[in-house]
Amino acid sequence: MTIPKIKNVGLPLMNLLRFKGVPILRQLHLEEQLLRNSSENWCVINDGTTSPTIVMGISGKPAELLELESVLKDEIPVIRRFSGGGTVIVDNGTIFVTFICNKSAVPDVQPYPQPIMSWSALLYSKVFQGVGSFFNLRENDYVFGQRKFGGNAQSITKNRWIHHTSFLWDYEVKNMAYLKLPSRAPQYRLARGHLEFVCRMKDYMPRHVFIDETIKAVETQFSVRSLELEAIEIPFDKQFPYSTRLLTVHELETAVSASQLENSIPNSQQVQ
Repeated sequence: MTIPKIKNVGLPLMNLLRFKGVPILRQLHLEEQLLRNSSENWCVINDGTTSPTIVMGISGKPAELLELESVLKDEIPVIRRFSGGGTVIVDNGTIFVTFICNKSAVPDVQPYPQPIMSWSALLYSKVFQGVGSFFNLRENDYVFGQRKFGGNAQSITKNRWIHHTSFLWDYEVKNMAYLKLPSRAPQYRLARGHLEFVCRMKDYMPRHVFIDETIKAVETQFSVRSLELEAIEIPFDKQFPYSTRLLTVHELETAVSASQLENSIPNSQQVQ
């Protein structure tokens, strides 16, 4: 058995899990259990996922966010995750970075979305310092200039919080067509279409450099201990009531039917 190495002893302990190509549903299930069943701090890095998958926030409504007929026709999986935030389509070109922290480990960060976002932006500013002044936090997004490359979501419990990000290292243009323009968009988006709104990280930084620099940035605030998944010593519950789940074809078809019915009713009748 290999004894995990700990760097920067004296700082709060952060367990580091690194994966490559783990399916996003499995990753989200793992994170949900780590948030609720563990009392330790975690950083989870997953370099890409398998097939293209749509991930919505916990309150996301498929008919409002997705081009459902295309999603059903092409058999694109749709997941509703346990955290808030917007809708993304992820694949092998997506890099996922998640922080799961005890509130006591970062006492200067108020346990609310905006302070957590600001804390994370300061951390990532170390990662992107070689990019110049292009990196910024705009509303809830990480941007280079005016173009988004990182989407964020949080879930906050009594004593802990999770902040996870999907970074667009690369993306398939055709996959963006599965997403509708959201009715509630960031103000800085200025009604731009998906392709005018987002950018690729690969145009600014190599993939392995981003991951290495992220770990270095984490080490400035935590004592980092690298672990293998098999070494995690928490009681994983096979009966755990996951909030994150894969939506069924029936649910998506029902959403299509309901949307078509609503659109067929004259506005005057909808008001009554």
